[in-house]
Amino acid sequence: MTKRSGSKALTWMALSSVVFAAPALADESAKLVVNDEIEMITETDAPAHLDGALGTIRSGWTFRTSETQVLQMDDFDNPGMIFVDQALDQWNTVEGSAGKSCASCHDDVESSMAGVRAVYPKWNEEAEEVRTLVMQINDCRENQMGAEPLKYTSGKMTAMEALISVQSRGMPVDVAIDGPAQSTWERGKDIYYTRFGQLDLSCANCHEDNYDNMIRADHLSQGQINGFPVYRLKNTKLNNAHARFKGCIRDTRAETFKPGSDEFVALELYVASRGNGLSVEAPSVRN
Repeated sequence: MTKRSGSKALTWMALSSVVFAAPALADESAKLVVNDEIEMITETDAPAHLDGALGTIRSGWTFRTSETQVLQMDDFDNPGMIFVDQALDQWNTVEGSAGKSCASCHDDVESSMAGVRAVYPKWNEEAEEVRTLVMQINDCRENQMGAEPLKYTSGKMTAMEALISVQSRGMPVDVAIDGPAQSTWERGKDIYYTRFGQLDLSCANCHEDNYDNMIRADHLSQGQINGFPVYRLKNTKLNNAHARFKGCIRDTRAETFKPGSDEFVALELYVASRGNGLSVEAPSVRN
C-alpha cells in the first residue's frame, strides 16, 4: 500500500477541489426510534480515549437526508431487513460434517446473541487475537459445524453479521481497547491517521477534520461504524465495514488492504472504539 506522512499542501489541494461547507441536508435534531420502540443514541459525548479530537460523536444517520433517515425508522421500510430474514433461514439450516446449524449450539438468535454486536471486535483468549464478528462466525462454522468458511464480504456472511447485530439494536457500543487488545488498537489508530495514496489522505482528513462538509454530492460523516452492516442505496446491498474501508482507501488512489487482513481488523477495532456510547443500529441505511 502506498502511504505518505507529509505534504499538507497536497492534501489541501485534493480536499479543496471537492470539499466545501454547506447547510446540513439532514435534520440533525431528529430522534431515531425504530419501530416506535427502540430508541437509538445517535449523539453523545466522545469517549475519553479520543483525547479531544472530537467533543461529540454522531451516528452517520444524523448526516443523511430526511428521506434516507426515515427508511431506517421502520423495519418494513428498511431494505436491509430482507437480508436479515434470509440469514434467519440460514441460522436454522444444517451445514457441514457435524450435522449442525447455528441454532444447534445457540438456540434462539434473539436471546443468545443479544449484546454480542456491541462488544465486537474483541480479544479472544483462546486464539490470543482480536477477532471481528465475521472472524468469530467463520470460526464457529469451521470448528463447530465442520462447514466451509464464508468469504469475508460475501452476501451470506454480511447477512449473518446483520442478523446477529439486530439483536443488539439500541445497546451502546462498548468495545474494549485495553489489556491484550491495546496493541491492536494502537495499530488501528496509526492506520487511521496515516495518509495514503496519490491524494495523500488519511481517514481523519475526511471524518475528523471535514465532517459536516460536502464532498462532491455527499455529506461527510464522522465515519462511525455502529450502523454496520449498512444497506447502501448506492449499490443496493448490505455492506460490511471492511468493504467500506477498502472502498475508502481505494478512493485515495492507493493499493488497499484486503478484507479480513490484520490491518483492517486493527482499523475496525479502532474505528469501533471511536463510537463507544452510540447505539448499535445495524442494519442501517446510508447513501
